[in-house]
Amino acid sequence: MDEIYQPSNGCGELAVCHLGTIPYRDALAIQQDLRARRQSGAIPDTLLLLEHPPVYTRGRRSGAQELPFPERFYSDRGIDIVDTDRGGRLTYHGPGQLVGYPIMALTDIGRHLRTMEAAIVAALAEEGLEARSRCQEGPDYTGVWVPVAEGGQDRKIASIGVHVSRGVSTHGFAVNVDNDLSPFTWVVPCGLPDVQMTSLSHELPADRAVDPDAFRERIARCFCDAHGRQMEIVTPADLGLDTSALSLTPTPVTA
Repeated sequence: MDEIYQPSNGCGELAVCHLGTIPYRDALAIQQDLRARRQSGAIPDTLLLLEHPPVYTRGRRSGAQELPFPERFYSDRGIDIVDTDRGGRLTYHGPGQLVGYPIMALTDIGRHLRTMEAAIVAALAEEGLEARSRCQEGPDYTGVWVPVAEGGQDRKIASIGVHVSRGVSTHGFAVNVDNDLSPFTWVVPCGLPDVQMTSLSHELPADRAVDPDAFRERIARCFCDAHGRQMEIVTPADLGLDTSALSLTPTPVTA
């Protein structure tokens, strides 16, 4: 196998790569390629940060009732539907949402999930937004939630779902930063009929604008901190990825 990339300071580093906007099916192929190379030791643990054009993804526990309308309803609105091998149920990805795919060697899936939640909670706290995990309430509550006053219903701001093959993870997390939340109302997100989705821009005061680039950098740092790793920024070329052949024009979501 060709040598693609070697960390400069040993196993304490975690490579972080920003891919821009990548169609979901292309991102699946990228993850599968990197997973094989991580399994062989050709690349280090790597966090991909990106966005997707509009798409619903169905996890291994998804049910037909989570897409209540005919598929034509969604295709007319420019939203693809993809079945995946990740855990969890149905969710939505779209422009303005920050997606993270950690391609990492691990032995404890539960710890992997909890560490991702902790990293997202820490990044949101730096934005001045209180958030929390609800993992103790069951697998459908995996992710990050914004608590509300007593008697109210917590709002979900980040979803998490992973797959592990031969000790290496794919898939990961999605944080609603400044994305349209309408597509969540056309499905049963996370398999929870009463869930209310939210975003960072929705939760911040009206006089505070979201800086997606700054938040992406914050997530990367908090993710590395949560894992006790040193961040090393890499390019797609460093990882042997040719993104020039990908179609990167997102399809607009319309009501």
